[in-house]
Amino acid sequence: MTPQRRSALLSVAAAAVLVVLKLTVGLATHSLGLVSEAAHSGTDFVAALLTYFAVRLAARPADVTHQFGHGKAEHLSALTEAGILSLVSLFISARAIERLAGVTHGHVHVTWYAFVVLGVVIAIDLSRMIVSWRTARHYESAALASNALHFGSDMFGSVAVLVGLVFAHYGHPSGDPIAALFVGALVLLAAARLIKANVDVLMDRAPAEAEAAALAAIGELSPAVEVRRIRMRQAGSRQFADIVIGVSPAAAVGQGHAAADAVEAAVERALPHADVVVHVEPIEDATLRERAHAAALTVPHVREVHNLALVDVDGRTELSLHVKLPGDLSLDEAHDIAEQLESAICAAVPDIAGVQTHLEPLAETTQAREVDTDGAALVRRIVREATGNDPRELRFLNTTHGLVAFLTLGLEGTHRLDEAHQRASQIEERIRRERPDIADVIVHTEP
Repeated sequence: MTPQRRSALLSVAAAAVLVVLKLTVGLATHSLGLVSEAAHSGTDFVAALLTYFAVRLAARPADVTHQFGHGKAEHLSALTEAGILSLVSLFISARAIERLAGVTHGHVHVTWYAFVVLGVVIAIDLSRMIVSWRTARHYESAALASNALHFGSDMFGSVAVLVGLVFAHYGHPSGDPIAALFVGALVLLAAARLIKANVDVLMDRAPAEAEAAALAAIGELSPAVEVRRIRMRQAGSRQFADIVIGVSPAAAVGQGHAAADAVEAAVERALPHADVVVHVEPIEDATLRERAHAAALTVPHVREVHNLALVDVDGRTELSLHVKLPGDLSLDEAHDIAEQLESAICAAVPDIAGVQTHLEPLAETTQAREVDTDGAALVRRIVREATGNDPRELRFLNTTHGLVAFLTLGLEGTHRLDEAHQRASQIEERIRRERPDIADVIVHTEP
């Protein structure tokens, strides 16, 4: 049995004992205060039963018909409990007012065992309030929190009844109905608070504290993520968050997915067990080049876009770019795609007045095999002269486009990236110059 269910079951047992004690002594002494407290505990007994079954239901996992889980069962239980408490408190208050106004009469027989029973009741109320409150805070249970609040109101109500009986014992019979009226007002106040708190959850009122915690967690991410919208709601102890973030339109799908994962992980760290859904959108106010790049990639059959260049021609902004399309397309088909691409860019980026495209074939795969060649000695010599060391790796592939050399350079880790790129470019140029039969040279640098 879970701690939540154990706490709820103990509340049921305690409420049943209190109903019997208060009602027996109240009827024996004709104390309206004790009878009202018995009715109050009777509602608590019903409420505790509701809480027990609600906690049991809320613990069920999500299923086909309840895809967000059963957490709101706790709030429905608490709302029902608040309604019952309101009705009982109104009844108690009306009876107390009738006795105070003299409409009805009742003589209270104050006995020693009435004080003993009230002492026991107060002790039970205090202990179950502490147990329920601790369990509710630990498991963030709305139903158990409402139980703790009711047990606290029970304890103060019992204290009020005790004071009323003391006054009645010393010749002030109005003390008992005044105590009953105080209990009724106390119960109404507790019920109003319960109704507001649980209606807020059932109406999906945004939990301000949880939303602030989620935004703070996202704000600590590096690099920063633009949060365009966040919507949160609560069910039981679980938070549900729908978040929309903005990324650069030039970002690859993998980059957008990584940003979404980072946001999800940050929110889950701040709000354990939260259900987080992140939607990624392109940033509308990105640079012209990024927006044009994103628009070009939306055109079917466009595999790659590169070498984007913006030029100013007599006050008009024009764009040139290279576009790679499948190599097996006919020229007519490729031309149609290029026109679609130009139209898509101009529609997405009205600031661009014209688009010039350079079409390139893209081979999906290239057949190649590794070969030995006498060019290896030449490449090693060039690398030694440029860096002072042999290449860490060197191999040659014979492809359908010619001989390709792959080599890896080891450079100092303190080198700037632009310096390393310049060194690699110099080596590549020397190899091409001294061995024109090599169709391509791929140089990888590492520390």
